[in-house]
Amino acid sequence: MTEKMQVKRRHNPRGHRAWLLAAVALAVAARLPAQVSLRTVVELAQQNSATVRLAGADVAKARAALSESKDAFIPSLSFTSGLPAFPEVGFTGALPTIWGATVQSMVFSVPLIRYTQAARIGLKAAELSQKDALDQVALDASTAYIELDTVDAELGVARQQEEYAGRMVAIEQQRAESGVDPLSDLLQAQLTAAQLKLKRLHLETRAATLSEQLSTLTGLPAGSITPDHSSIPEIPAITADDGPRATAGIESAQLLAASRERVAKGDQERVWFPQVAFGAIYNRNTTLLNNTNQYYNHYLPANNFSSGFNIQLPLFDVTAHAKARESAADALRAKVEAEQAQKQNDVRIAELSASLRELGTEAEIARLESQIASEQLKTVMTQLEFGNGTAGGPGAPPQLSPRAEQQARIDERQKYMDSLDAGLDLSKARLNLLRALGHMQDWLNELHTK
Repeated sequence: MTEKMQVKRRHNPRGHRAWLLAAVALAVAARLPAQVSLRTVVELAQQNSATVRLAGADVAKARAALSESKDAFIPSLSFTSGLPAFPEVGFTGALPTIWGATVQSMVFSVPLIRYTQAARIGLKAAELSQKDALDQVALDASTAYIELDTVDAELGVARQQEEYAGRMVAIEQQRAESGVDPLSDLLQAQLTAAQLKLKRLHLETRAATLSEQLSTLTGLPAGSITPDHSSIPEIPAITADDGPRATAGIESAQLLAASRERVAKGDQERVWFPQVAFGAIYNRNTTLLNNTNQYYNHYLPANNFSSGFNIQLPLFDVTAHAKARESAADALRAKVEAEQAQKQNDVRIAELSASLRELGTEAEIARLESQIASEQLKTVMTQLEFGNGTAGGPGAPPQLSPRAEQQARIDERQKYMDSLDAGLDLSKARLNLLRALGHMQDWLNELHTK
């Protein structure tokens, strides 16, 4: 059982999971969108992931390979039996055995010890690869869920903007018909309304795509998941200075390289070290349906037993030398791939760390701009209600028109939407940095607190 699976079982009892999945199933059966927590989405995605299941099959295969290597030293027992179909005539050259038993086992083999070590390391590598798959699925599900939650919020803002744009078009229609404003102002208002409609359509398309992605990840019907914003914990604001840990994927690659090195060493030692095997044979002979005793000085004994050690000493084996070179090349390739994966992850960490500083600043700027737009809207509303306070004196700014209120509302909503976008980009970068630094478990622990 991997560390990931142990953590999940400790924090997610079967009773709670069964109740949670039953609630989701009832909502899905009703074909109605239901609020599903981020924790549930991540757990369903991990259970439904084909990548995780394939990694689980690799773990089972690696465990069987380790057992196969160790069991070579355990004696194996086999039985054989048979009767002639017709009576034998003459001397056939083979003893008439009615049944027999054979025991075989390896007694001493240095290469087999290396292969067992390689299989044990390979099992650890497969388990870490499975944990890496679980972490990646958790990242994909979390990112899609948080983005869908943000897009749903932006859709609400976009619909508000369309409502304000509709009012603005109506105002300009009246002012244009009365000759107060030129036709260009009406056209500009209609253009703004069309642009906001297009933006809303883009958001609806994006929401549908994310919903389909979550459906593929979790196995739930498309459109049945409504994000629960309260289930999204705060993403830990980790930096590269907090100390990177080796990710499960990189550790798996390193262990796989170590396993290949053990195999290469075992293939090399096959050329020089002898192997000792033990064997024992028992045969039960019969003279039924044959005249074997006519061809021997003494009657054929019924019970026959033999045992011994088989010592194999390599002297000259070109094939074994070639196999050793092939294994050494595989080991070198696995080592280089592990080193390359580590370097690529280091570059990824550097890129994410640099972008995080920029995204953090952009999110702060977007938040301040949203606050400024909100204050400007309040100023516009005050001026529309009480006037500009100059009583039409010389050099005084013109009195605001009703169109200005709708435009200010649209601008305030746009700045708020920009703030949501900036926050989403920052959240994605933080999650990816957690993954690259090997701290994905910290995020999963945060989910279990919700």
